[in-house]
Amino acid sequence: MRLDKFLKASRLVKRRTLAKEVCDAQRVMVNGRPAKPGTDIQVGDTLTLDFGRRVLKVKVVELRDSASVGDARRMFEVLGEEVRPDW
Repeated sequence: MRLDKFLKASRLVKRRTLAKEVCDAQRVMVNGRPAKPGTDIQVGDTLTLDFGRRVLKVKVVELRDSASVGDARRMFEVLGEEVRPDW
């Protein structure tokens, strides 16, 4: 599944166009490497999303084209979250 589509379906990012912009800005890493929107992801991959002050690290558990709110939360497992101080 494409990375941008996964980010949208899992509701980690609200819109697919926003997911593309985040990837293009090199704020998403897949298994420790910067990823493009079309990067193919598999179950077991580790994603690191940099939202500015917040960095979220998740593991892909399930792939779905679309999901309800409850199902979307089951698509990934949060491995860690870091909140940077606001200077």
